[in-house]
Amino acid sequence: MKLHSWKRLLMIFLALALFAAACGNDDDDGGAAPDDGGVVEEGNGAEGGEVVGNSLVGVCPDPLIVQTDWFPEPEHGFTYQLIGPDGTLDAENGIYSGPLLDTGITMEIRAGGPYVGFSPPSAQIYADESIFMGYASTSEAIQNSEALPLVGVMTFFDVGPQILMWDPEQYSFETFEDIRDSDASVLYFEGGAYMDFFLGEGILDEGQIDASYDGSPTRFITEDGIVQQGFATNEPWRYENEIEGWQKPVDFLLINDAGFPNYQSALSVKPESLTEDRACLEAIVPMFQQASIDYLATPEPMNVRLNEIVTDLNSFWTSSEESHAAGTQAMLDLGLVTDGDNGYLGDFDEARVQRMIDIMLPIYIERGDDNVDPDIVPSDIYTNEFLNTSISLGS
Repeated sequence: MKLHSWKRLLMIFLALALFAAACGNDDDDGGAAPDDGGVVEEGNGAEGGEVVGNSLVGVCPDPLIVQTDWFPEPEHGFTYQLIGPDGTLDAENGIYSGPLLDTGITMEIRAGGPYVGFSPPSAQIYADESIFMGYASTSEAIQNSEALPLVGVMTFFDVGPQILMWDPEQYSFETFEDIRDSDASVLYFEGGAYMDFFLGEGILDEGQIDASYDGSPTRFITEDGIVQQGFATNEPWRYENEIEGWQKPVDFLLINDAGFPNYQSALSVKPESLTEDRACLEAIVPMFQQASIDYLATPEPMNVRLNEIVTDLNSFWTSSEESHAAGTQAMLDLGLVTDGDNGYLGDFDEARVQRMIDIMLPIYIERGDDNVDPDIVPSDIYTNEFLNTSISLGS
C-alpha cells in the first residue's frame, strides 16, 4: 500500500479511508549512540558545520524532519525510537516531535497517508523543502529517478514485508506459480510495482488479477477463491486474532521470494544532501542504525507509544499493542530485518539494486513514464557511505 505512484495512491487511499481499513525501545535516555562513538565524533566546531561532542546544532537542520509513508506502526519504530516515548504529538497534523537524543536539536516525524493528502514521501520531500529525509522503496526511487530523485542512505528492512496471503483451508500454495495455476483471484492495490513484474515474468496471469483492493478485509472474509496482498508484519496476526469474521490463520508467501528484491521504505534524501549535508548524514545515519538495534532489542515502550499515538490521532486507522508486538516479532522471525551479507545493519547490496533496475526500468520505459531516468545506475539511488559498519544485530 506504500509503493504506488502518487496519483494512484490518492485514489486508492481515499477509498481506504471510507472503508476504515485494516492493513495494511527505548532505553531510558530515548536511545543510545553506539558504544564505540561511531555516531558522533569530535570536530573543530559547529560553526564550520562539524560535529562537536554530541551536539548537532549548526550541523543538521533544526528541526530535523523525517516524512514517513503511513500512520505510525512498527515498520517505523526505528525512526520514532530516536525521540522515544516522551515526545509530543500534534494530532491534527500527524506530527510527533521531541529532542533528538542529546544532540541539542529537535526531531519531527510526520505521518503519511491522509496527513499529506496520500502523497508519497518522495513527492513531499520536493514539495516541502523543510523535510530532510523520507521513506522511499527502491522501485519508487527508480520510477521517480528523473523527476524526484532520491538516494537511500539506510534500509531498515533487508527483506521487504509485502506478501500475498490466502486461506490455508482452501489452498495449499508452495510457489507463486501455484497461485497462477489455481482458480484464485489475486486482489491487490492498483499500481503495485511487484504486479508489473509478476505479469511480465508470467508468474501470474493477467486474467486472474484484480486491482480493486481498497484495504478492507470484506472480500477476503466473504468470498471464496481470494488471494490478497498484505504485509507479513501486519495481516497474518491481525486476521488470526483481531479481524472480526475471520480469526483463524492465513498462509502467505513473501513477494521478495519471487525474485523481487525491493528495499522497502528506505531512509532517503535528495542527491544534493550527500554533499551539502554530509556532516549531518555522517552523524545521523549511524544514529538511525543504533536506534534500530535499540528498538528491536526492547520494542515494548515504543510500541505502546505508537499505539497511543494512533489512538490519539483518532482517524480511520487502528492498531493495538498486541498487533505492534506481533509485527516487531515477525520482523525477526521472518528475517525481514537482518545484518545482511556485510554483517551490519542498514546496507544496500549493489547487485540487488541492479536487479531492481533490470526489472523495473524496461517496464517504466515501455509505458512511457516521463519520471524515470533511462540511464539510471545503482549509485544514483543508494549509498552505504554513511553507515557505521560496527552497528550490528549480532553484536
